[in-house]
Amino acid sequence: MAHHHRFTNSVTPQSHLLIPQCACPCRPFPSQSHRSISSSNLTNFPFFFTKPKPIFLRFNHRSGSSFYPRAIAHPEPEHSLPQQNAQKEDLLQKSQQQVSQFRNRVVYGVGIGITVGGVVLAGGWVFAVALAAAVFAGAREYFELVRSHGITEGMTPPPRYVSRVCSVICALMPLFIMYRGHIDVSVTSAAFVLAMALLLQRGSARFSQLSSAIFGLFYCGYLPCFWVKLRCGLAAPALNTGIGAAWPVLLGGQAHWTVGLVATLISMSSIIAADTFAFLGGRAFGRTPLTSISPKKTWEGTVIGFCGCIVTSVVLAKLFRWPISLSSAIAYGVLNFFGSVFGDLTESMIKRDAGVKDSGSLIPGHGGVLDRVDSYIFTGALAYSFIKTFLPLYGV
Repeated sequence: MAHHHRFTNSVTPQSHLLIPQCACPCRPFPSQSHRSISSSNLTNFPFFFTKPKPIFLRFNHRSGSSFYPRAIAHPEPEHSLPQQNAQKEDLLQKSQQQVSQFRNRVVYGVGIGITVGGVVLAGGWVFAVALAAAVFAGAREYFELVRSHGITEGMTPPPRYVSRVCSVICALMPLFIMYRGHIDVSVTSAAFVLAMALLLQRGSARFSQLSSAIFGLFYCGYLPCFWVKLRCGLAAPALNTGIGAAWPVLLGGQAHWTVGLVATLISMSSIIAADTFAFLGGRAFGRTPLTSISPKKTWEGTVIGFCGCIVTSVVLAKLFRWPISLSSAIAYGVLNFFGSVFGDLTESMIKRDAGVKDSGSLIPGHGGVLDRVDSYIFTGALAYSFIKTFLPLYGV
C-alpha cells in the first residue's frame, strides 16, 4: 500500500548543506529537533520546481529550524550557444542543398526525357546527330576518367591528343553508320588510326595506352552506334500498331511507325522503368548489397527493377502490338534489363577506379553524360541483335 512521504531536514555539519530526506517507514524518523518541511514551504525550493541544475542550499545554524535557502545555479557556457547555432545552420544548409539538388534532378530529368522522346520520334539525321553529340561528350568524360589520379597510379594514360582524336572518331561513327550502314569498316579503320597515333608519339608507347584507347573506342563509339542501326536500320513498318493509323500524314503517316521506332521506344522505356523501380525498391526494402562495385545497389532493388522492366515491356508490347508473341515481349524485357544493369556496373567500376562519384558535371543534379547513358550503352547492341536473330520478320 502506498505511503505518504514526509521530508525532513538533514544537516551535514561539515558541508552545511541541507539534504531533504524521506521519512517513510522504510527509514527511521529523524529527531524531533529537525522540523518537517510543510508542503507550503516546498514552493520555495527551486530544486523541485525548476530545470535541474547544480544547486547549493545554505542555512544558518543559529536560527534554529528556520532556514533561508539560496540557490546558486551554474550558467551554461556561453560558447555552447554559437556552436548550436552553427550546427542548426549547417543542417539547414544541407537540407536546402538536398531540396535544390532534387529539384534540379526532376526538372532536368523531365526536360531530357521530353527532348529524347522528340529526337527518337524524329529519327533519321536528327537522331544520328543528337547521338553523335552525346557520344562526343561521353568520350571526353571517359578519357578524363582514364587520366584521373586513381587510374593512372597503375597505368599510363594515352596522350591528350590521342584522347581528342579518339573522341572525334567516336562522334563521327554514328554519322558514318547512318550514311554507309556498315559498322565494321568504321571500327577497324578507327582502331588502325589510333594505333598509328600511339606508335608515332614522342617517347615510348605503352600497352596500357593502347588498351585504354581501344576500349574507349569500343565503349564510347562502337556500342552506341547500334542505336542508330536499331532506330533507323529496322525500317520495316509496324503494321499492327494502332497509333500509326492515327498518326498525321504531315508527320509521315503510318509508314513513320517502323519496327525500329517501336523497338527503340520499348527499350528506352524499359530501361527507365528498371532504373526507377530499382531505385525506389532499394530505398524502401534494400538490405542485401548487390556487389562491392556499387555499394548502394541491393538485391531487393534489383529484383524490383527486374519486375518493373518486364511489366513495362509487356504493357508497351500490348499497346504497340509489337512483338506479337508474349514470350518475345518478356525475353525482350529481360534482355533490356540485363543490358542496363551491366552497363551501369561497368561505368561504376570505371568511376570507382578513378576515385570519383560522377563522371562529370554537365547535367545539374545528374552528373555527367556517362552517368545518364551508362544503362543504354550495351542495350542497343543486345536489342538489335535479338530482333535480327530471334524474331522472324522482325516480330511483326
